[in-house]
Amino acid sequence: MEDNLKTGADMAESAEFYKVSILLDFYGQLLTARQYEILDMYYNNDYSLGEIAGELGISRQGVHDSIRKGRAALEAYEARLSLAARFREQEEMVKKALSCLKKVESEVPRAAGNSSFQKAVKALEKVLDSL
Repeated sequence: MEDNLKTGADMAESAEFYKVSILLDFYGQLLTARQYEILDMYYNNDYSLGEIAGELGISRQGVHDSIRKGRAALEAYEARLSLAARFREQEEMVKKALSCLKKVESEVPRAAGNSSFQKAVKALEKVLDSL
């Protein structure tokens, strides 16, 4: 039973790391250079607090404080601008459109041979790959 709780906690932690990593992609350049460096090392490169502290010559507490302040700044930017949320919405809409086209393709055999239809499918696949 305890293993299941750990798995759930691990999944929540992974989701949080992913969320912050995405926010860092969108708003990282708005942080101070030092905050960005620390958050990048922690969230994107999987450094521990001790490793970051040793690398940058600061205390573990300093690293922890920078991560906390940097995350707060990223979340504040997202609350004001919603770029990451809009990105996720657009990604979902493209996936739904592509899924609908694939369903039409399977239900309407003539659609598979239509060049305009195929161009639309390929264009949506390219958009999805570029996101």
